[in-house]
Amino acid sequence: MGHLAAAGALLVALVVLGASSAADVELSGVFQEMVTSECYFIKGTDRVRFVKRFIYNREQYVHFDSDVGLFVGDTPYGEKVARCWNSDPQWMEYRRDAVDRHCRHNYELSTPFLVERRGERGAERVPSGPALGMTL
Repeated sequence: MGHLAAAGALLVALVVLGASSAADVELSGVFQEMVTSECYFIKGTDRVRFVKRFIYNREQYVHFDSDVGLFVGDTPYGEKVARCWNSDPQWMEYRRDAVDRHCRHNYELSTPFLVERRGERGAERVPSGPALGMTL
């Protein structure tokens, strides 16, 4: 099961099994776990850099950079996580393959819709107001 399907199943389970009954109770805290995947392209796919960031409550604690080839801890906890993940050869091979599996694959799929449409009517317009949803 993919990560998205698992997250959807968890959300449905929470709603069905009683998360709605907790609506009357004041929350003791809110915690946010976020993972971002970023692909940087130079001259198409000649040079590709993949960065995956793991963030907890707005603090990046560990990240993977394909140029380094390892996870790097950004906090003391992240250093422990990085040591654990870096010691698993299968996990590291999977992460290193993300450049091809994630970046190059998505680049080839999206190129006709993004890169080749530069200069079309409306493509040069940029919103002038503050960005919505930027909470970091």
